[in-house]
Amino acid sequence: MKTLFYAMTGEKSCLLHVLMNAVDLAEKGNEVKVIFEGRSVLLPSQLDKENNPHYVKARDKGLLAGICLACSKTLGVLEDNQALGLPMLSDMFGHAPMEPYMAQGYQVISM
Repeated sequence: MKTLFYAMTGEKSCLLHVLMNAVDLAEKGNEVKVIFEGRSVLLPSQLDKENNPHYVKARDKGLLAGICLACSKTLGVLEDNQALGLPMLSDMFGHAPMEPYMAQGYQVISM
């Protein structure tokens, strides 16, 4: 199974559930990616600074596909997000597209 979590909300508890599910699925042999879009772009640098175990595990497993460039700019966290070393995604009008993952057979879950 292939799953793309397209995180949109800026609620920390929601994003942590995305990360927990992503790690759980990956550890059970599934292909999983997480994209930070919308207000969720506010959280990666915060979770990194906190050394949040769910974020760290997802990052270390290579599950974090990237962060929306346009939303990072708009919400004032571009430099913080760039410092994380994750790809800044902008292939769809400056935002992170779902289509390339859908073309590869990923099921998209947006939360």
